[in-house]
Amino acid sequence: MRIILHLLTYYLLLSTVACAQPITFDHQRLSNSYTNYKEKKITHRRFQHRDIVPILQGLERPFTVQEQGKSIEGRAIYSVTVGKGEKTVLLWSQMHGDESTATMALFDMFNFLAADDEFNAMRDNLLEELQIVFIPMLNPDGAERFQRSNALGIDLNRDALRLECPESRLLKRMRDELDADWGFNLHDQSRYYAAGNNPHTAAISFLAPAYNYEKEINPVREKSMRMIGEMNAVLQQYIPGKVARYNDDFEPRAFGDNIQKWGTSTILIESGGLKGDIEKQELRKLNFISILTALHSIASGQVGDLPVKAYDNIPFNESNAFHDLILREVQVLNNGNWYKVDVGIRRRELGGDTPMPYFFDAYIHDLGDLSTFYAYESISGRGKRLIPGKIYPKVVPDWKAVKSLNIQELWQKGYTTLRMEKIPSRDILARIPMRVIPTKETKEDDIKPGQHPALIVQEKNTNRLLIINGVVYDLAKNNRERLQWWKGL
Repeated sequence: MRIILHLLTYYLLLSTVACAQPITFDHQRLSNSYTNYKEKKITHRRFQHRDIVPILQGLERPFTVQEQGKSIEGRAIYSVTVGKGEKTVLLWSQMHGDESTATMALFDMFNFLAADDEFNAMRDNLLEELQIVFIPMLNPDGAERFQRSNALGIDLNRDALRLECPESRLLKRMRDELDADWGFNLHDQSRYYAAGNNPHTAAISFLAPAYNYEKEINPVREKSMRMIGEMNAVLQQYIPGKVARYNDDFEPRAFGDNIQKWGTSTILIESGGLKGDIEKQELRKLNFISILTALHSIASGQVGDLPVKAYDNIPFNESNAFHDLILREVQVLNNGNWYKVDVGIRRRELGGDTPMPYFFDAYIHDLGDLSTFYAYESISGRGKRLIPGKIYPKVVPDWKAVKSLNIQELWQKGYTTLRMEKIPSRDILARIPMRVIPTKETKEDDIKPGQHPALIVQEKNTNRLLIINGVVYDLAKNNRERLQWWKGL
């Protein structure tokens, strides 16, 4: 009998040790399986409230979906709650209506949390240890117009003190009711930021917000810093050198700073720019991976393995460090003389009355010595000249007539600009690989900041490249891919 009791005790001990083994998190395996969870009903970043409501209303167990309030214009703001643990996490996205990358990632996370597959051990641990509350679109009125502010024109992230807007009051109430241990403040930032003083875009930026002007570090903020260090370590394996952090100057009106002050360890995540990722689908995936990294650490009680120094070592955002295109050391003509300059071009994203369709409007952002700036695309202009393209002498009546033109043949002759009697809508203009001007205009473009010229790069008096609306066309090639790029806008 004693032997049996010893064996039983030994068996229970082994079982306890086995149960105590930490749940492993293989982010690379999760990355490889990401397409299984990507929400297929959201394919671009300019979706609206009406696009996500059916998805939210279709969520079933283990989720609880509730309408928490309404926006100024009466659109419902929903929360999605999952998990039964004692550790509480609040995630809110799109408090700025045109910052939707993380919203896409949250819908991917819903699919992950509802799945039944090889990640069940991790999933069960999350749902057992955490109570997770998502607010996937805090500013639906802004999203309707794809603008930063709400319908009142107020930046919700500067309304944490006055709480003038219903959206702001909703966020404050939910934070207080949940008494959240952790908060994730999810945003997008300019695609022209660099990760430190180097030629890497700030694809993802973090901040552990300060809670006072002195930028003191208490246990609440320290946890945020340590967690960001861990998230950065994972992201470096996907976007090495492309993670940055914000300056932590205290902003007394901001929600992140105040939620940190109210006792919730808060992490700001900003999705910036990544070459070739105009619709931010790769950044969507990186949000998915990094947020799940954090949730796993919180659920497993592993927060704090990295020192605060890991956070401090992340380089700061360098604002306005990037252009879409820089022509370096090219010669331009002015008053009969040739001057060596760099020409920096940016593409301004514009929309119509609704978020879709949208288009890019390129302009010369800067000119001169841009040796300390970077670009998504750089072209050496040494030994080359930059001149305005020619205006096609015939007036084109309308958009249908443009289709009959041999665009590449016109390019070869140096024509880059069309005069049209009936100017089409702006989204169609963006599809035309020529600059379009009214019939009365006859003057060639200027090469100056603020101008929107169509340009030719010459070498030894031979036309080599065309630059139309910020897109480069090589006259020695058929430009099929670049022409498709226009069609795909």
